[in-house]
Amino acid sequence: MTRAMKATLWAIALFFLAVAGSFIWFVATWDPEREKPVVHAPQITEVRFT
Repeated sequence: MTRAMKATLWAIALFFLAVAGSFIWFVATWDPEREKPVVHAPQITEVRFT
């Protein structure tokens, strides 16, 4: 394995670690009471005619 290949693999690994770390940080610090929901789905009610 050449030096350039090792550097590229290290860069890819560091990128994925940064992405995973930022996602974990986002989930760990999420405060659902402070944020509005992103999806506003309608309330589905069940109607039965008998």
